Amino acid sequence: MNCFTRLVCFAILALAPQPSYAMTEVGDIGTIIESFITKQFPDAASHFWVVNDTQWDGDEMIVDMNTVVTDRREAPPTESRFLLLIVEGRLQGIQNIPLDAAAECQKEQEV
Repeated sequence: MNCFTRLVCFAILALAPQPSYAMTEVGDIGTIIESFITKQFPDAASHFWVVNDTQWDGDEMIVDMNTVVTDRREAPPTESRFLLLIVEGRLQGIQNIPLDAAAECQKEQEV
């Protein structure tokens, strides 16, 4: 099973308990990411995100990103890493991955 197929499978599983993420936001990548972060961390006092890498395939884009979120309390910031699947300007899938994991996503190759 290639990386894109695994991402789609994990995204479907990740979206099952959270259907509000699917098909909700349309726009540029910054708007989509901001909307996702504010929904994922509704109680955050502040946040920032960094795009590590992107992979394009037609109208589909996979975004590898890190976030740092500070809660409203005086707790230390929370670091997270996500892969986002954006299709035709809409957030279609989300996968939370470990911070130290190497993303294995590459363009599909025919054999």
